[in-house]
Amino acid sequence: MASMRQQDLLSNDAPTLMRMPSWLGADVREERELPLLPGDYEVTPGEDRWTVRCRKTGQIVYNGIGPVEVVRSPAPS
Repeated sequence: MASMRQQDLLSNDAPTLMRMPSWLGADVREERELPLLPGDYEVTPGEDRWTVRCRKTGQIVYNGIGPVEVVRSPAPS
């Protein structure tokens, strides 16, 4: 039996989503797909601004109002 690599398992996995508030209203959330796994991002809450930073590169992928969360989508890509 051939063994599967972790990369093979993840390629069929659901995408990572960043969920953040929308300017359309308090009950509306926007979602943006991110290329890496949820654990590859660090969410830092702030009083006025929240940031989401990629742990691997240090790049800030979000700096805005919160709350913000990075999650695995419940649906496959």
